[in-house]
Formats: sequence, C-alpha cells, structure tokens
Amino acid sequence: MVETMSDKPIRNSCLVLASGLAILAASPAMAQDQLQGQPANPEPAPAPAPESGVVARIVVQGNERIDQQTILSYLPIQPGDTVDAARIDLAVKTLFRTDLFADVEIGLQGSDLMVRVVENPIINQVVFEGNESLAEDKMRDEVGVRPRGIFTRSRVQQDVQRIVELYRRSGRISATVTPKIVELPQKRVDLIFEIDEGPKTGVRRINFLGNKAFSDNDLRDVLVTKESQWWRVLSSNTNYDPDRLEYDREQLRKFYTNRGFYDFRVVSGVAELSPDRKDFAITVTVDEGPKYTFGNLKVETENQKLEPEFLQALLPIKSGQLYESDKIEDAVDALTYAAGSAGFAFVDVRPRYQPNREKQTVDVTFQVREGPRVYVERIDIVGNTRTIDPVIRREMQLVEGDAYNKILLERSRNEIRRLGFFKDVKIDEQPGSAPDKTVIQVQVEEQPTGELSFGAGFSSVDQFIFDLGVTERNFRGRGQNLRARLSLGSLRQTLDFAFTEPKFLGRDLRAGVDLYAYRYDFGDQASFDTKTAGMGLRLGFPINSYTYLATRYNLRNDEIVVDDSLCTAASSSSSLCQQRGTFLTSLVGYTLSVDRRNDPIAPTRGWYANLRQDLAGIGGDVNYLKSEVEGGMFYGIRPKWVVSALGSAGYISGWSGDNIRINDRFFKGGNSFRGFETAGIGPRDTSTTDALGGDLYAIGTLEMAFPLPLPEEYGISAGLFTEFGTLGMLDDVYKLNANGTPNPFIRDDLSLRASAGLTIRWKSPMGPIQFDLSQILAREDYDKTETFRFSTSTRF
Repeated sequence: MVETMSDKPIRNSCLVLASGLAILAASPAMAQDQLQGQPANPEPAPAPAPESGVVARIVVQGNERIDQQTILSYLPIQPGDTVDAARIDLAVKTLFRTDLFADVEIGLQGSDLMVRVVENPIINQVVFEGNESLAEDKMRDEVGVRPRGIFTRSRVQQDVQRIVELYRRSGRISATVTPKIVELPQKRVDLIFEIDEGPKTGVRRINFLGNKAFSDNDLRDVLVTKESQWWRVLSSNTNYDPDRLEYDREQLRKFYTNRGFYDFRVVSGVAELSPDRKDFAITVTVDEGPKYTFGNLKVETENQKLEPEFLQALLPIKSGQLYESDKIEDAVDALTYAAGSAGFAFVDVRPRYQPNREKQTVDVTFQVREGPRVYVERIDIVGNTRTIDPVIRREMQLVEGDAYNKILLERSRNEIRRLGFFKDVKIDEQPGSAPDKTVIQVQVEEQPTGELSFGAGFSSVDQFIFDLGVTERNFRGRGQNLRARLSLGSLRQTLDFAFTEPKFLGRDLRAGVDLYAYRYDFGDQASFDTKTAGMGLRLGFPINSYTYLATRYNLRNDEIVVDDSLCTAASSSSSLCQQRGTFLTSLVGYTLSVDRRNDPIAPTRGWYANLRQDLAGIGGDVNYLKSEVEGGMFYGIRPKWVVSALGSAGYISGWSGDNIRINDRFFKGGNSFRGFETAGIGPRDTSTTDALGGDLYAIGTLEMAFPLPLPEEYGISAGLFTEFGTLGMLDDVYKLNANGTPNPFIRDDLSLRASAGLTIRWKSPMGPIQFDLSQILAREDYDKTETFRFSTSTRF
C-alpha cells in the first residue's frame, strides 16, 4: 500500500506520493536520508517457507495490464514441478528482475501455486521544473526514463545522478534534484524532476607551484579552464569541471615536453571551494625537471628491403636539437608514410627512449617492424541519413578485400570531406571476424546542403545587395549539384543556372552544364557596363590522387555599353569608346589542379597549384589566349596558427590581329588586392579616372591566420597580411589618340604595389563576412586606395 506525503493537491488535485514511487534524493547520501522510514519497492525477500509439494495449478493475482501468460513465461516453475522454499525464492527474484513489478509474493496453497503481484506504474510524462541554465532537450537526452516506459525506483535514482552530473559539468556543483510522481488513473504516473540549480561555481584563481621556467600567466594560457572574469561572461570554460582539469593536466604535459622538459610531471592538482561555495581556487603543483636535447637517433628495421640509413635520413629531427614530443610523433608519421609509399602498408613504428640525465639528452631508437598483414573485411557507413551509400563509397580509396593501408584511409577521409556534404567525417578501425581482418567504419555527420536564400544587405563592394537563390549541392542524396541564383547589386547583377553530375556515365567523370546572364556596372570605376549571356559545358576527371583536369567550352554574347553622350563630350576614355558593341565569344579551355594539402577545407600543411588556359576563336568574333596560374603553401606553427603564402599571375594576348577588349582584361583590387578599391590598380585614363584593365598581372600574399580569444562557436578568426604585385601591359592601340599620337593621359606602369593590414573573418548566420583594415606600402599616384572594406559572400 502506498502512502501519501501530503494531502495538499498538486496538479489537477492529484496527490503527491511519498514512497518508492515518491521522493528520491539528488545524491546517494540524500536518497538514503530521505528514504529512511519510508516504504520502498520491496527487495526480493525470501518467501515464507511453504511446505514442499507438487504444483498442480498456477494462479496469478493482482495483474492489471500485464497478461497472465507473460507472467507465466517469466516464471521458472511449471505445473507438475516439485517446489521447495529455495525454488520459490528463485521465482520471486526472477520476477523482480523484470522491473515490471513493485511487489511479488509466491506461496503454496494446497497444490496451487499462488502468485500475487503489484505492477509498477507506467510513466505518462516526464516533466522538468526549475531548469533555467540547461535546456530541457539536453536533459531529456541524458535521462533514461521515457513516457510510456515502466516506472522503477532504481531507474529514477540513476537519472537523478545523471542530471546532477550534467549540472556538475556545467559548473553548478550545488544543484539538487528531487523526483516526485503524480498518481493518475489506470496505473499511470507523471514523473516530475524538481531541480534547484544553485549558484554557478566559477574559478576564482588558478595558482601554480614549482614552475620556474614559465610564469603563472604563461601556464594559465595553456589551460582550457580559465579564471572567471567579466569579459569572459559568455565563455563556458570559467566554471569548475574536474573532467576538464584532467584534460588540462595533459595540456600542461604537452606544453612542457614540447619545450625540452622530458621529465616533466604534474605532481598534484587541488581544487578548494570557497566558504561561500561560489568559486574554486585551483592549485597545480608541477615538477619541471631539466631541459633535454635529442641525443643519438637510430632507425632499426626487420625488413631487409627498408634501408635504415634511408629511413633515418627522412627523420624530421636531428641530434642536438631541443627535445620536443611532437617531433617524435612527426617522425613516426614520416616513417610510416615512407614505408607505405614503398609498398609496406603493414608497419609498426615504435620509438624507444633512453634518457641520459647526466648529459641531459634523450636517445631515441625507432623500431620499424613489419606488422601482421591485415585486410579490409567490411566497410560500414553510418550517420548518412540522406546521402546514399554509393556516393560515399566511391570516394573511398579502399574496398572490401584490399590490404589495409593507413595512407589510403586518410586520403579517403579527405576526399569525403572534400564533398562538402558532411560537418564531420571520422574513420575508425574495428576488429574483424579474424585477427587478420579489420572492419572500417566511416562515420559521417550530415550538414544542410540545400539552401533557399532570400536576403538583402550592404557592403562596401556592391553597396546594396539582393539575393534570391536555390542551391542543392547533394541533389536527391546522389551528390549532384543543382543551382539557380538571382543576385542584384549596385555593381553586378547575375542570373545563373548550373547542374553538375559528379559521376557521369557511372565513371569518374564530372560533367556539368551552365546557363548564365550577368551585367557588371563599372560606371564609377571605368565608365562602361558589360552585359553577357551564354552557356557552358564542363567535363573533368582525376589524373591521379592529387591531380585533376577540368575541360570546358563556353559560348557567350558580350556587349560593352558606353553612353553616346560621354563619348561625344569626350568625358570618357577614347580607348574605351572604340570598343563599344556586341561580340560573340566561343572558347575552349582547361584547368589543371594539383592539391597536396593535408586538409581541403582548413589546411595546415601542404601546397596546391592551378594552371588555367582559355583559347577564344573557335568560331565567334573574338580571338585570344588567356593563361593564369595560382598556388599556395600552408604551414601550421601551432594549433590554429597557420602561415600561408599565396601567389597568382595571368597573361592574355590576342591572335589573328585581335587586340584585347576591356571586358576580357584583368582588373585587380578590392577582394583580389586588399588596400585598393575594385579596379583600383593598373592602367588608367587620368583625364577621366577610368580604369582600363591590363593584359598581365602578378600578385602575392603572405598571411598569418590566428585565433581570437573568443568562444569557438562565434566563428571569428583574424589574420595579418601583406599583399604585393602589379598589373599592366595595355595593348599599344589603346594608348593612342584618334589621330594616332600617344595619349598622355593613359598611364600604364608595371610598378610594384603593396599593402599590409589586418583581416577579420566571421562565419555569421547571414553568411561569411570579412573585414579588412589596410595600410598602403607602395602605389602609383593614380591608383585608388581604401583603408577599410567589408564584404559578404555566399558559398555554392
């Protein structure tokens, strides 16, 4: 019989009960205190000793929802069995273990075995009250009880602990959780978790003892846990979390061992709660030890086809250098990669350390052993709720039955990430059905690939911007790309449609078709407009794992518009007025790309290079050859600190007597050369300030990207940059007056331009936004510069 705690009505005049179906505590100690003296779900106690006998019939009583046959199926006794006290006790425990019953009694009455049960109630709903800092969805994911599930005291106690642990990890160690139930008709209950969150516990101070080589402030910067300060009000790392402190210990170890302190260890980490229970003071005691350098470095191998001398020459460390633990990992990766490239995918590289504390050196021997041959038994793909399996499998460099190869596995991960369909891609190896077999699990997390955009904005580039577009980069989950977009801005207006099939005819061919029309208004920069309408066909294929060739054909109609009144009044460039009219351009081209970056999205190592050429004159009115080359190198100096060097150059020349029209020339500045306005550098008519564009350009960029001390979820990063280059070589015919004499107002100098500054990138909810602050280092007096620029972009 369940007794009530109070006669006070709660929720529709239902009674709040106090027993095994009522108040539980927020911790084991509290639970015991509150439950003492209260009736609880009875434990499986031995049944009263009956007389032994033969069971003729089994009678079940007390069941309301659970069918009698279900109960009999759990019962380890059948009619005709001989029972005694031990066997009846076993039957009671068996029924209790089903979690279906709050009470069970079994006994013999004559030859009838009487089974009396009290069913556990069914949970009607789970309610959380008092939770302000944690979302209800987060707690529902944490607890195990669910509506329409069976209520048991033990499950609720476990969920209380889960909720308390959730609050503890969020910095509220004083949080208490009191579960209650409201009894409903038909053996149903509402389960209510009443939560007292308590104050948030911050970190008042982080102190270090034993540190001599680095100051407290240096070490505080290493930790993920931060001291509570007013400017960190939005940070989630200023609360006390023991699990995070364990991670911080490892961060300290990495920090010291990467700076020569081979013997470093964290002696202790103590967190003391302040008397007001609002903050913790954390004290970390360290033993730094002396600094070490690398001593003798050797490579030992059991494989006669792998020469130790050759492998040792590939080591990225040298004897006498400061000891750094990360360099050991780099050396292991280099040896593994070298062995894999030589055809030995099954190698096990293990470093063996021998410290010499008198000389303060560490001798390292890399043992390269040929590991057991392992084959791919199966490739499992999980997490792809929308993308069909073949789209992912065709990017894998391994198939079932292939020899396991770590290098090809990493390439597969990069290729899948390169699709852009997934927020995260993880590839794990799991044991197969035999020691020489492995199961590859590809775990992906889908991200939105479709976009229906409708927006308006303002930038210093396009002034007013209006966008309406439909984009689907993973059409029908088959990896096809479909795009339709209308963009209206003060500078440019674009309407385009594109479709791409990445596996044309079932082969590794990327085919596509484009239809487009756009207008560029260069009235403020060069006193002309261009109108273009056309179509294009594309076909591309990989040459090898790192090289890709894309071919194309474009047929377009270009119109250069200059107001007649401007040419009549001689207020526009004479060379510009000569180029008015409509022209048909028919061209073929290709792009050859080589990509050796370690990550196609956010590279920290490697390089890439692209060569692009277009030949116009396969029919049409225009004849030219345009060539462009670009490339870049990336080097990570520390996590999220990346130095990059980028360069690009281009040249266009006419053939069959054609000169280069203004809409086919290169215009640089703005986003392509920070510090200068759009079309801000290069040849210019100084009498009208019109930009004329150039036939040759070369631009280089050096940038160091670094994180800002803001939460990562803000998506804000920064970089210091310098850009340098030139643009010029206008055709001679456009430098002359109508009478054939040189025009003194046409300036065309292939001189150096340079700028430097700070860029801030923000992955805003509206799309990527970039802010640039620039200082000009070199320029011509007719160039147009700008100190500040902000721009938006939309990815397709």
